[in-house]
Order: sequence, then C-alpha cells, then structure tokens
Amino acid sequence: MREMLEVYLARQGHRVVCAENVAQGIDALHEQRVDLVLTDLKLGKQSGILVLEAAKKLDVAVEVVIMTAFSTVETAVQAMKAGAYDYVQKPFNLDELQLVVDRALERRRLVAENARLKTELGERPGSVLIAHSPAMREVVKLIDKIATVRANVLITGESGVGKEVVAREIHAKGPRKDQPFLAVNCGAIPEGLIESELFGHVKGAFTGAVGSREGLLAAAAEGTLFLDEIGELPKETQVKLLRVIQERKARPVGSTLDFDVAARLIAATNRDLATEVAEGRFREDLYYRLNVIRVSVPALRERREDIIPLTDHFLALQAQRQGRKPWTLSSEARARLLEHAFPGNVRELENAIERAGALAEGDELGPELFAAGEKRPGQAVSIPAEGMNLEAELEQLERAYIVQALERTKGIKTAAAKLLGTSFRSLRYRLAKLGLDRDST
Repeated sequence: MREMLEVYLARQGHRVVCAENVAQGIDALHEQRVDLVLTDLKLGKQSGILVLEAAKKLDVAVEVVIMTAFSTVETAVQAMKAGAYDYVQKPFNLDELQLVVDRALERRRLVAENARLKTELGERPGSVLIAHSPAMREVVKLIDKIATVRANVLITGESGVGKEVVAREIHAKGPRKDQPFLAVNCGAIPEGLIESELFGHVKGAFTGAVGSREGLLAAAAEGTLFLDEIGELPKETQVKLLRVIQERKARPVGSTLDFDVAARLIAATNRDLATEVAEGRFREDLYYRLNVIRVSVPALRERREDIIPLTDHFLALQAQRQGRKPWTLSSEARARLLEHAFPGNVRELENAIERAGALAEGDELGPELFAAGEKRPGQAVSIPAEGMNLEAELEQLERAYIVQALERTKGIKTAAAKLLGTSFRSLRYRLAKLGLDRDST
C-alpha cells in the first residue's frame, strides 16, 4: 500500500517521502519539512499516533491524516484530540483519499497564508496596496470608507489585477482584522464538492464523508470569507448562498440543523455579472445581494504610474527571498516595462520580475531579461476581417501555455502551476476543463 500510494500521489504532482515504521517516520520528519503526514494507525506493535504527535511537536501547522482498518469512535476521538485533520477507513478508493489529501493541503495553505499576512501587516503598517496612480488612490479611499461596515462587497476587475489583495486590505483595515481571512476560488473546486467546502458536511452525507467537517463559512468565524470567481458558482449553490446572506444561517450537507453565519462576505469576479444575469447563468437576486458595494480594480495598463513602484516592491521581495540586496533596473528595462501592455496585469508583472531575478547575473536588470514572451500595445493581437470566436481563441491560448508548462516541468503539475503563476488546484480544474487531465500529464 505504501508503494502504491507513493506512485499515485507522485503522479498527482506531490513530492512524497516514505517510511516503513514509526522510527523511520519520525527520523524523516526531523530531516525535512512536510505539509502533510499520511500514516497508518497500526505500525507493527506501535501506533501511528506517535508519528502524529512527533509531527505536531515539530510543526503545529502540519496536517495529519490517519489510515485505519480499526475505525471506532474511540480511535477517531483519540486521533482528533492528538491533532489529526481527518481519518480514512480501509479499504478506501484513491478518489476518496485524494479528496481528503486535497482538503488537508488546502487547509495547510490557508493557515500559512494567514500567518504570512499577519506578519506582513505587522511589518508594513497601513495600506499594503501600491497606489501611486489616481485610479488606485480612489480604490484605497473607497476601501477606507467600507472597511468598518458589514455590507457585502463585490470586487470586479480583470484576472491578475489584485482583487484578493483588495479583499485582504478591506479585512485588515476593519474591526475583523484579528479574525480569520479565508479565501476560496469557486471555479477551482469541482461542482460536486463546492457545497461541502462552503457549508461543511456530516458523516455519511456522501461517499467519502467518513467524518463530519466544518465548512469555510463556519471556519471563518467572525472574520471574512472571500469568494473569488463567484461567477463560477453552480446555480444550486447560488440558491443556498442567497439564504446565507438573507438569514445569516447555513446548513451542512446531510444535516438537518443550521448554524449561525457571522463572517463577512466579499465576492470577486472577472466576469460581467450583469450579463451573466441577463443570460440566465447567475441569479439576479444573489447578484443584487452581493453587489451592495462595488469596488472596481483598474487594469495595470490603466494605472501606469504604479508599474515602477510595483516593480521595486517585487524586486525587494525577490531579493529578500534570495537573501541578497535588491537589484536595480536599467533605464532601458524601465522603459520596456512602461510600454508593455500587461494583459496579465499585476500577476504578469510579478512573474516577470521573479523570472528576471532568477536569470540575473549582476546587480542591474537589463531589458533583455524582460523580452521573452513580450506583447506590446498594437502588436499583440490582430482580429481577422471576418471576425473571430474569442472564447475559442482564449481556450486555445490557455491550452498551449499549459501544455508548454507541463512539457518544461516534465509533467510535474505542482511545478507547472508555479511556472504559470496559479495554484495546483486551479491547474487541475483547467486540465479537466480542457480535457488534458491524464496521468501522462
């Protein structure tokens, strides 16, 4: 089983370390950092609880999943009290296990991100947004006005403009700043799982629900739940979310009991939700409930005064990660960045800076480090005289980039996701959408 799981999880893009027994497992935990421990309960004459306790002692944020064929209430209680994230009962199928692994790793990511944000806010008081341009200054003014109110907020803007950064800033400037900030990409979670992610579920609610689990609405407590790409939410889930907003109550999947929802909801989308409503893909009543206060984040090409300050910020972060002094930009490199169209917005700029820093050989970054893949205004696209199918063209471009990233990383999905500047879960969603979700990729 250990060897089978090693092969399976490696194919899913994870780096896997194996150990045969308790002693080897604890040694492995001392030798390297891990995000998730998957351990059998019975390890010879010893218990996997020992591995769990050792993992938590070394890193309290590490997630642990227990595998057991001796599943009893007492076993579950013992594992949970010791800090286990969940347990799975043998025999199990790989899809059930993958679901538990994905959720455990997502929780690990959220905990780490919250810790990082608190550190960043503590070190950098005030706004964490770069706002030198008039357009972004208006956004910051609006954030200051709405941070202390409870009204729902809808953040709009193109992909990569920094909608989540705006949401975090609203949270950080308000009375909820000491409460959790949880983010979920509604388009990156399979349709059959989104309700469980948001509302939680009880044991036995569906295949693979071996235990009860609280959803993000409950986990956010009195903090903020950020619903990114809200336009991707299935119609059935839209109905349930509308009830949450209207009644401030939610019900876990498979349960008959409600719980109170205290979290503030902030939604974001790169779609025109008014058009989605008109075409029947998004509920009109939910749209108006979410769109109480709208924050429109401008594209980077509309706020060119922010390009160089953002560049300096990303250079400082990149230098800090590498433990060196920040690079300087040549005048030619600055000119090239200022004239670039940035269809990928701030995310594209950040990726360009990370790439330049990785390839730089000196203390100054020249224009040649920003030439690869450049698209300049007026030269990037050409619309045929007979017109075009925009969705088909975008899908073809997306497919080409993903295939190239997988080829460059030899099929390692986690590495490909990093190369593309997206999350592993988002990449898996896109692979499935494009029909590329094969073991060979």
